[in-house]
Amino acid sequence: MRISTVTMYEQSMNSLNQQQGEFMRVGQQIAPGRKVVTPSDDPQAASRAVQVAQSMSVTQQYTDSRISARNALSQEESVLNSVSDAIASAKTLMIQAASDTLSDADRASVASDLRGVYETVIGQANATNGNGRHLFGGYQDASEPFVRAADGTVSYVGDTNTREQRIDASRLMQVTDNGQTIFQSVHSSAGYVAEADAGNSGSLTFKGPQVIDESDPDFGNSFQIEFSVTGGTTTYSVDGGPAQAYEEGEPVEVGGLSITLKGQPADGDSIEMGKAENMNTDLFKTFEKALAVLDQPAGNDAEKAARANTINTVMREFDNSLDNVLTVRASVGSRLNELNVVDGVADNRQLNYTETYSNLIGDLSDPANFAEVVSQYSLRQVSLQAAQKAFVDIKGMSLFDRM
Repeated sequence: MRISTVTMYEQSMNSLNQQQGEFMRVGQQIAPGRKVVTPSDDPQAASRAVQVAQSMSVTQQYTDSRISARNALSQEESVLNSVSDAIASAKTLMIQAASDTLSDADRASVASDLRGVYETVIGQANATNGNGRHLFGGYQDASEPFVRAADGTVSYVGDTNTREQRIDASRLMQVTDNGQTIFQSVHSSAGYVAEADAGNSGSLTFKGPQVIDESDPDFGNSFQIEFSVTGGTTTYSVDGGPAQAYEEGEPVEVGGLSITLKGQPADGDSIEMGKAENMNTDLFKTFEKALAVLDQPAGNDAEKAARANTINTVMREFDNSLDNVLTVRASVGSRLNELNVVDGVADNRQLNYTETYSNLIGDLSDPANFAEVVSQYSLRQVSLQAAQKAFVDIKGMSLFDRM
């Protein structure tokens, strides 16, 4: 059979191109470091690899989200730590101010220190994050959540919302707390607070109240103790009930509570007792009450009694505010710990995805895959060289070589 020169040339070229293509394909595997470069290399593995790569991307997005959440919570925890220290300092100053050995000038000095603590707390309440957003404004975080009026009172102008962030496929985490929850609330477990009426004119002071019987059917209610002085006889009634003789120094027990009274009340004086959540819960109002009473000299027994009663109430309110801040701070710490746990789980998941992806695409960092590809590379190189040699030989053949 006669074979034309053109046919021999085309066959040689086809063989050469095929060997060169195979050689280049193996080279393309070595360059990126993987066996599966295009879907045609292994369609099934390539399809699964795409799915795994998408899962890896989603996992990385959640990792980035947790970093953002951790930054926000860490900053909040730092601010709350400063606030709790400030409240503790304020309580220490009030204990100092309660001493009978201090003069009005000494108390004015204490008030000056307390005012500095007050300003610190306001500054912390209006703290911002790295993006200039206020930490405790809820959704209204573009402006300061706590503003001071012309009369010096501080009010909250943020909202009661909290920002949440998805840290994993099945977990949406709260990453902020609003200012009302932190600075204008008390924990549900806070006890009772007593407060003398601002219009009292006698020398009556109180200590307490203390809880003595939580099983009392009236426990949990608020109570108003009112005093009446008629013909030199002093009596009191609770919430308009029957009059009872007042005996100085003797505790008054009502609704599972006990409060000790001293001094001489004037006609119409009163003391209110209630659950802390139903009394003043605003930390800034507590500061304002404390500063007002320390700045005001006490010249008579009634003014001294008013100062003592206010200090008593303020110290109880500081305790409740501190407990509330510490509770929120503990919640923040718990969320930070949860982030660490989720990080650990996610890291293991990402490691599994990485190993699966590596196996699917034939990652050449695996010694077995690398050895196989190098072997294929050497084989294809030899085949290409053989095809090239054959092509040169065939191309140079002529009938004249046979003559």
